[in-house]
Amino acid sequence: MKKSLLALAVLGAFAGAAHAQSSVTIYGIVDTGVVYQSKVATSTGGTGSKFSLNSGVIQGSRIGFKGAEDLGGGLKAVFNLEVGFANDTGALQGSDASTSSNLFRRKSVVGLSGGFGSVLLGRQTDFADTISSYTSVNDFGGWTGNVGHNLDRLEGTRTNNSISYTTNNLSGFTGNLIYGFGETAGQTSAGQAFGAGLKYDNGPLGLGLNYYQSKANGSGYSADTSLIPSSSTTASVNTQAGTAGSTAFKGWNLVASYQFGPARVYGNWSRVKQDLNTQANLTAAGVGSLGTLTNRTLARANKADVYEIGTAYDLSPSLKLLAAVDRTNAQFDGVSGKGKLTQLSLGTDYWLSKRTDLYAFLAYTKATDIVNTGVADSSGTDGNQGAVAVGIRHKF
Repeated sequence: MKKSLLALAVLGAFAGAAHAQSSVTIYGIVDTGVVYQSKVATSTGGTGSKFSLNSGVIQGSRIGFKGAEDLGGGLKAVFNLEVGFANDTGALQGSDASTSSNLFRRKSVVGLSGGFGSVLLGRQTDFADTISSYTSVNDFGGWTGNVGHNLDRLEGTRTNNSISYTTNNLSGFTGNLIYGFGETAGQTSAGQAFGAGLKYDNGPLGLGLNYYQSKANGSGYSADTSLIPSSSTTASVNTQAGTAGSTAFKGWNLVASYQFGPARVYGNWSRVKQDLNTQANLTAAGVGSLGTLTNRTLARANKADVYEIGTAYDLSPSLKLLAAVDRTNAQFDGVSGKGKLTQLSLGTDYWLSKRTDLYAFLAYTKATDIVNTGVADSSGTDGNQGAVAVGIRHKF
């Protein structure tokens, strides 16, 4: 009897120790703001101002679960699941951020981490999302996305069916590799995606470099979900047949940030090539004169260069002033001249606590020889559009 009790006590101790070495964290963000946009198309074909309550002005509203189990010897099993939702309606966001077609749209990974770094498998962003902390995305979030960062992936774009490897910090350097399986029988390259990234942190200096490439599977789809055919103005719309295994997207990102006392100053350049966006693809929806083109969107660009400079100034420990200028030059196959998008963004961010802040943003976007992407959720019907947002964000 005593031996049985002793055995139970020992087993209970081991169970308690194992439980103590495992952890699961529930976290999330709820971000909602009142947004005003000028020169938005009306249902009657005119133009008017628009007021709306938008979820995820800076960061997409989300609920996440992440955990780790200590396997011994410095090895851990890790997972991260993250679901996006629209706080203004309570709706789940699916694979395209507007439908409920999948639950863990934002992230769904499992893997191992240790002294070698980490290996993750599932649906995840590539390293462009990591180095975006050196850009306007760190402060303005999605406010600067439509003018170029949605296209160059700095806004964070997911790759399905992917495996990634990230090194630990090595004297300030961190590297990353990612591979997305196309999962097409008989043709490995169809739908395939891969990328490589590197960043360097040294006190006030931050540098980042990333390359990403993905291929079509013949129906316009890819492991890179930014290439799913869409009416979006900032995602590839290639749907040409007979292109399986052909490169649909190539993107390079070079970013830099430096902290001068209370001021962080940053700049970045990205180049995007979408070789399957040919003239035939451009004219598929019908083309009129230059002034009446409604399908000359950033999504249909054959090549684009995205430039940005900006600053974030800490006026006090709680109050931050923000400014950024973004410029995108887009080329279209068979079209002379470039489409140009320019956005000036100003903002302020006031932290009520470590987890809750109030923000106010102002933006002006000008488009020349290209469809105006708009600042928030509605494209502009004129060459320019203004937008204002005032909101609150809470992290838990």
